[in-house]
Amino acid sequence: MVGFIRDAIGLSPILRNEDQVSITEGDAYTGEGVERAIAGDGDPVDAVVSVLAQNSDGPDDLLTEAGRRMLAAMDQHGVERFVTLVGAGVREDGESVTLGGRMMGTLLKLLARTVLEDARNQVELVKDSDTRWTVVRGPRLTEDAHTGEFHHGTDLSLGMRDTAARANVAEFILNCLEDDLYVHEMPKIADT
Repeated sequence: MVGFIRDAIGLSPILRNEDQVSITEGDAYTGEGVERAIAGDGDPVDAVVSVLAQNSDGPDDLLTEAGRRMLAAMDQHGVERFVTLVGAGVREDGESVTLGGRMMGTLLKLLARTVLEDARNQVELVKDSDTRWTVVRGPRLTEDAHTGEFHHGTDLSLGMRDTAARANVAEFILNCLEDDLYVHEMPKIADT
């Protein structure tokens, strides 16, 4: 397993010292280190997972540009499986949305328009790629403990109160990889 991170200093010592995890430092936005992480030591990775998120100090097009760099490196090394995480505010055409979901969408458009546009642009890039992609859409993520109790689906309705523990989202992403779930689909997830 390869972990790609900007600065490994923040990783727990347990993860830094894990023999089965190779850490590659770099910058997904500029592409520095992305190709090296995907290429491995002559044996490319089996899949790429992106859980990047915007912050106030980052560029407005972080997800789009990082996605472009990852997809190019995947293509170069013949890696086909890609799973990415975006917010539940990214919707599919004709998708049914609850009243709470519509209210949240309006708030996102007002308060975080560039973040929402960046996520949408990344999703369009991913959909246009030759990868076997899955776009996981989550509500507000929490640091709550892993419970393994969550529901997911392409027709899952999320409201303003829905949340998902990061650890549960991680489990779901691994499930998508291991069981080849939701290929060319955009499932949502929320804790139960």
